[in-house]
Amino acid sequence: MRRVSTDMPNNDMQYYLRRQEEGLSNIQSKIASQSRILALRDDPLAASHAVRYQSYLARLERFEKNTYYAQEHYNNTYAYMNEANSILQRIRDLAVQGAHGTFAPDDLKIMATEINELIKALADISNAQGPDGKQIFAGDRALSEPFRIVEGTVEGGGESMVVRVEYRGAGASRRTEISDGAYVELDISGGEAFWAEKMQVISTLDASEYRVTADTSVFIDGTEIPLSVGDTVQAIIAKINDSPAPVKAYLDPEARSLALEGTTAHFIRLEDKQGSRVFQDLGIIRGNPSNGAPNWSDSARVAGGSIFDMAIRLRDALYRGDQEFAGSLGIGGIDLALGNLNARITEVGSREERAEMTWQRLNQEIPDVTAWLGREAGLDFIDAATELGMMDFAHRAALQTTAKILPTTLLDFLR
Repeated sequence: MRRVSTDMPNNDMQYYLRRQEEGLSNIQSKIASQSRILALRDDPLAASHAVRYQSYLARLERFEKNTYYAQEHYNNTYAYMNEANSILQRIRDLAVQGAHGTFAPDDLKIMATEINELIKALADISNAQGPDGKQIFAGDRALSEPFRIVEGTVEGGGESMVVRVEYRGAGASRRTEISDGAYVELDISGGEAFWAEKMQVISTLDASEYRVTADTSVFIDGTEIPLSVGDTVQAIIAKINDSPAPVKAYLDPEARSLALEGTTAHFIRLEDKQGSRVFQDLGIIRGNPSNGAPNWSDSARVAGGSIFDMAIRLRDALYRGDQEFAGSLGIGGIDLALGNLNARITEVGSREERAEMTWQRLNQEIPDVTAWLGREAGLDFIDAATELGMMDFAHRAALQTTAKILPTTLLDFLR
C-alpha cells in the first residue's frame, strides 16, 4: 500500500516535470544533431544500418580524395613528360640537320652546344618537384633527386659541358587505394621515363655448378621471386621468366653465367632478400642498394643507356664532325628514347583516365549513400518542430498547474 504523506504531491510533480524536461531535452538534441537516433534503443535496426552506411560513406570519401590527388599527380607528371618529349624532338631535329652533310664543322659545334643545353633542361625535368615539394620521378624516395649532372670538358667543346648524367636511383612506386582492394600506381620512376635502351646485365661467373643453399627470395624491380633450396641456375632462370617482373633471364652460352635483359626500356633494380646472397654469388650485384642506385658487380657486363646517354653520344659526334654517326646511331638512339618516353606518356594518360572515371563514379555514389543514411537516421524537421512545440506547451502548462497545486507558504521558506 502506498503511503500518503505531505511530500507525496511534491515528489510526484517533480518526477513528472523531470520526465517532461528529459523528453524536451531529447527532441532538442535530435534537432541539434540532425538525427533521430541518439541511442541504439531509439531504433536498433535503423541504427545498425546507419552505422554501416556511415562506415561505407567514410571509405568513399577517402577514395574520392585519393582519386583526386592521383589525377592532380598524373596531370603534373604528364605535363613534365610532354615537355621532355618536346626537348627530345628538338634534339632529333638537330641530329637530322647535322647529318645532312651541308653544314660546316663550326655549324655542327653550334648544334652540339645547343644539345648540351637541352641535356641540362632534360635533367631539370627529371629532377622536377611537384606542388608539394616532392620529386615527381623519385618514387617513394620523394626527397632525393634521381639524376645528377657531372660536368667537365669535352673534346671540341667548351668548359662546363655535361660529361654524364648519373642515375642515383629511385624508390618503389607509391600506390593509392581508389576502391575497396583496388590500387593504382602513382609514380613513373626516372629509371622508366628517362631510359632509352633495354638493359642487359650479364654475369661473367660460371654458374653451372651453382645451387641455392636455403629457401630465400630475390627481387627484380620490386617483384619478389621465391627460390627453394637446391635450385640450379636453370631453375632460377625459369622462375624469373615465369614471374611478372619485366625482364627475361637466360644462360649466357659462352660464360655459362646468368644473364638478364629488360623486356622494356628501363633501369633494372635487383636485390637479394635480407640475409641472402643469390645475385651476389652469381656475380650480378655487389650488394643490396641502400637507395635504388646502380649496384652492379664489378665483373658484370652492363649495357643499355638512358635518354641522357643517347643525347650525349649524339652531341659528342657533332663536336667531332662525325655526320655519319649522327645520321645513323645518333638519330637511332634518340628515336629509342622518344619511343620509350611516348610509351610512358601513354601509360600515365591511361592511369589518369582510370582515376578520372573512378572519381566520377564516386561522386555519383556518395550522394546515393548519403541519401540512404538520411532515410535511416535522418530527422524530419517538420515533425520534430511540431513535437518540440507541443512538448514545450505541455511543459509550460505543467509548470503553471504545479504552481497552483503547490503554492509556497511561509513554512517553505523556514525549512
